[in-house]
Amino acid sequence: MNAHVANGDIAERTRAIVGALRSLEGPLLPILHEVQHEFGYVPHEALPVIASELNLSRAEVHGVMTFYHDYRDHPAGRHVLKLCRAEACQSMGGDAVADRMKTLLGVDFHQTALDGSVTLEPVYCLGLCACAPAAMLDGELFGRVDDETIADLVAEVRR
Repeated sequence: MNAHVANGDIAERTRAIVGALRSLEGPLLPILHEVQHEFGYVPHEALPVIASELNLSRAEVHGVMTFYHDYRDHPAGRHVLKLCRAEACQSMGGDAVADRMKTLLGVDFHQTALDGSVTLEPVYCLGLCACAPAAMLDGELFGRVDDETIADLVAEVRR
């Protein structure tokens, strides 16, 4: 994952990704995932390349990319912390968890800390409804998030 690449390199690497995945049934989502994996986000410069290579309009590709919350249009921090915002988590104190986390990290949703340590993102279900409220740090799930878990997560992203 390299967030600092030249525009021509973005186009070339995006074409290679599309070439490798275009034969899949419905390749747009896997291509966007792979582009994000490659660059750490989906660069704006990649969208017209994907559209051209798949014979789609730029609006179609942009619409799909912006519809799904998992895709980022800017580089994320070293860590990505996702907090569940679905009803089950909200009913079990998710709003208080989110407020506490925002305060301790000094960021709001969709923001990255100034030191680049963490990006805070809302998600709308992590599948841990029975263990609400839930969070995910760099792909690792945490259920029954409480003050102790919050402190542990903040300490982890600050390392």
